[in-house]
Amino acid sequence: MKKSNIIFFERKFPSANMILIKDQLPILIDTGFGSDAKETEQLMKEAGVSPEELRHIVNTHYHSDHVGGNFHLQNNYGVKIAAHKWDADLINSCDPESCNAEWLDQPVEPYRVDIKLSDNDEIYTGSRTLKVLHTPGHTLGHISLYEPEEEILICGDLFHKNDVGWLNIFREGVASIQRSMESLNRLSQLRIRQAYSGHGPQIDYPLAAIDAARKRFEKWLKAPEKISWHACKRIFAFTLIMKNGLPKEEIDKYLLKCGWFLDFSRYAFQLEPEEFIQVLLDEMIRSGAANWHINHLIATAPYLAPQKEWMNKNIKPKDWKPQDFLT
Repeated sequence: MKKSNIIFFERKFPSANMILIKDQLPILIDTGFGSDAKETEQLMKEAGVSPEELRHIVNTHYHSDHVGGNFHLQNNYGVKIAAHKWDADLINSCDPESCNAEWLDQPVEPYRVDIKLSDNDEIYTGSRTLKVLHTPGHTLGHISLYEPEEEILICGDLFHKNDVGWLNIFREGVASIQRSMESLNRLSQLRIRQAYSGHGPQIDYPLAAIDAARKRFEKWLKAPEKISWHACKRIFAFTLIMKNGLPKEEIDKYLLKCGWFLDFSRYAFQLEPEEFIQVLLDEMIRSGAANWHINHLIATAPYLAPQKEWMNKNIKPKDWKPQDFLT
């Protein structure tokens, strides 16, 4: 039997990458940011798979850039969604903490998880079997998928080609770094020829990337403030991407109402939030994560700005109503 195609879509922010398994029972792994849902559908169609043909969507974890297209595909085409059982319980009960959306101020339209995944479950696509590996760290319900015959790993945001996923010590636990290292150690025991992560290019030397990620975490263990700086810069850069920049005069007011900003300033850096604003801005500029353009702070990463009309909907799990989408 001819092997199916594994089609990797490297996407610009705010969407995470996607992987399409084009087989008798097609699977889409992650669905991008909500404002890119039509593009998500178009990319699939151009690859020769229509949404109606999808067997499942599988989410590596529940952040907005990975699950944002779920609503569109589930609502319009009835596609069933699979995710780790811990994510599923939060999502299906419309828990306000779902997707970290409230704390991060990131919109996510409602969806339900139809299939609850556990460690070592298998997902059959016709000619391939993907093994589900619970790899917590970036989130508690984070999973990776491994295809043993061709030694392919889909690793979500556990690690990237030249980076690691930011760690949410306030919502996913202060042991996130230890969990991440255990997850990396588990993956390093596998034979991996090719890996695809949630951001950035495909990873041609996966074990070298795992070693680099482990070394970075080991440094962070000795200097925990690095964990918090990495997270703050990633979160704030993503905010700037979603909002297509922030005017200088609006930054203070915006940051002072964000859960992530208040927690990191007070508990990670022992600063009053008002004091931390300038400290964060200086670090964003120093590190090259953002630049000033005519009194607007703009993220430097390549991105496609979401439509303002979509962002203005501002939908989060606290606004979800179970009767609207649960059957």
